[in-house]
Amino acid sequence: MVDEIQRAPAELRYGEEIARLMAADTAPKPNGWRLSPRAVRRFILGDASLDVQQKFFGDDPLVDRCIVSLMGHQGLMLVGEPGTAKSLLSELLAAAISGTSKLVVQGSAGIIEDHLRYGWNYALLLAEGPSDRALVASPILSAMRNGQIARIEELTRCAPEVQDAIISLMSEKTIAIPELGPEVESRAIPGFNLIGTANLRDRGVHDMSSALKRRFNFETVQPIADAQFEKELISRQVAQRMAESPIAPAVPHDVLDLVVDVFRDLRTGTTADGASVAIPNSVMSTAEAVNVTHAAVLEAAYLDDGTLTAGHVARQLGGTVFKDDPEDARKLRAYVDQIAKPRARGSRAWAAFYKSAKESLRD
Repeated sequence: MVDEIQRAPAELRYGEEIARLMAADTAPKPNGWRLSPRAVRRFILGDASLDVQQKFFGDDPLVDRCIVSLMGHQGLMLVGEPGTAKSLLSELLAAAISGTSKLVVQGSAGIIEDHLRYGWNYALLLAEGPSDRALVASPILSAMRNGQIARIEELTRCAPEVQDAIISLMSEKTIAIPELGPEVESRAIPGFNLIGTANLRDRGVHDMSSALKRRFNFETVQPIADAQFEKELISRQVAQRMAESPIAPAVPHDVLDLVVDVFRDLRTGTTADGASVAIPNSVMSTAEAVNVTHAAVLEAAYLDDGTLTAGHVARQLGGTVFKDDPEDARKLRAYVDQIAKPRARGSRAWAAFYKSAKESLRD
């Protein structure tokens, strides 16, 4: 089943790991949690003794703080640049704590209060009138009833009136259902909590009110600081994406080093040796580095001779950089001329990158 779909939820992808952790878990658990906080940490950060792989890279203390937040009465709000694995972390936390990561509301301008509370199966509603059988529970109502973690992705994309509804949900932990009777309501049982995510770079979104912010503990997910961690993550993610491909070229170490160097240079605005670089408006995240490397592997595998080079990376880079601002093309050309060209004199990988970049970035 898992092998027949493009992306299974975390509880299915890592079901065997969760089972091993549950079998070995003797630490105390908060009410409603399937795994203890210590086991949740091991699930996310890895445990070699139980053959549990590390899934989130970068900031181990951040993971601990997130786990502690979800044991309390406040929700957890993960904020940061796009592509910093906020959604992945929220999915992993929900899967480990509740056994399901599928109780998700995707924030957007089209979300209304009913998406947070409940709706109706109108065929049953017309046939039977209001009944619990006709009621369609929202992911948040289902999480309340079952003592599980619900997730709201891109919360700041929800309209202010929808955000206001979250305030009462988080404060009262109750959803009234007046259609079923004046006193009918669903109260959250132990284990319920809410994880929200929000991007710091989004434009035109709705700021959270102070009242709503007080209902959450905020944690900022930073880009991966350790270059070796970033290389390991990119390599693993690309390998997973290519696992079902009949041909999957290996990513040479020098090409992987180049990918990480390019993205870190353009993300931070400074090279390792202190040279200044103009930062594109487009997001140069690790997630985008994975996408570019994956695209380069696909090009090498299916349109070339199967050998991945840094030239393939250069040809795929424009799809990441040229998204928001035409000025980003100028910034990338400057990077190629000022940074890549000198590096090309002493490196085969950078020479291939520079040659392909000059060809693909012509005006």
